[in-house]
Amino acid sequence: MAFEGMMDVLLGWLLNFEPIWALLIVSVIFSVISNIAYKFFTDQHLMKELKADLKRFQNEMKEFKDHPQKMMEIQKKAMSKNFEYMKHSMKPTLITFIPIILIFGWLTTHLAYAPLMPGEDFNTTITFKDGVTGSAIIEVPPGIEVVGSDSIEIEEKECKGAFFSKRACGVATFNLKGLNNGEYPLVFKYEDEEQDKNVLITKDQEYLPVEKLITDSDNFEKIQVGNAKLKPLNLFGWKIGWLGTYIIFSLIISMSLRKIMKLH
Repeated sequence: MAFEGMMDVLLGWLLNFEPIWALLIVSVIFSVISNIAYKFFTDQHLMKELKADLKRFQNEMKEFKDHPQKMMEIQKKAMSKNFEYMKHSMKPTLITFIPIILIFGWLTTHLAYAPLMPGEDFNTTITFKDGVTGSAIIEVPPGIEVVGSDSIEIEEKECKGAFFSKRACGVATFNLKGLNNGEYPLVFKYEDEEQDKNVLITKDQEYLPVEKLITDSDNFEKIQVGNAKLKPLNLFGWKIGWLGTYIIFSLIISMSLRKIMKLH
């Protein structure tokens, strides 16, 4: 929680921007930091020499492509130089590793999904263990409206298992509408068991965890709220989520900064 509060203080102002601009700003900030770290924690003269050696070996391999034994000798030398280059590159990578993990965690919490807006329909899906049949019931507080029935028959479906396998499970989906801003507790009942999940209704770029895993139940497996995934970047009709958007921005910015800063 302390880390979350610290990251909110450092990065919370980004939520005043549209998600695509927030991701661009984060990409610029972190690309600048990582390239400065790379510049000051590597011997740029040595890195330049290593890159020149690697390029020379590549040219030699082209020349001796019809001489397998000679080519293997050059490949060994090239691999040794490449390992040395990677070893020297590792130090700034390790230095920036913890900050990027913290940033990724914050982005996942704040920019992976769209908020549940007042007046808009959304759904919650309850996944039950295999063999659970009958009806699931939802109870909602004032401020949340059930669209349709508050009692749903559990359907047997195929769910994801380990390592992309399929397995049988039971599923019940309730359609809801948030009427006003606020955080609301939803209660789900099956026979004599109850499970709850809070939802946040807001116009701001905020949301609660969309999935709740349940480990201490003989019936329930998880509850999932239907926040839409944010896809800020539209690249020639291909809509890209926050992680892909961040990676694309970071690659472009980092390559540009490397040229400007003349990094090797």
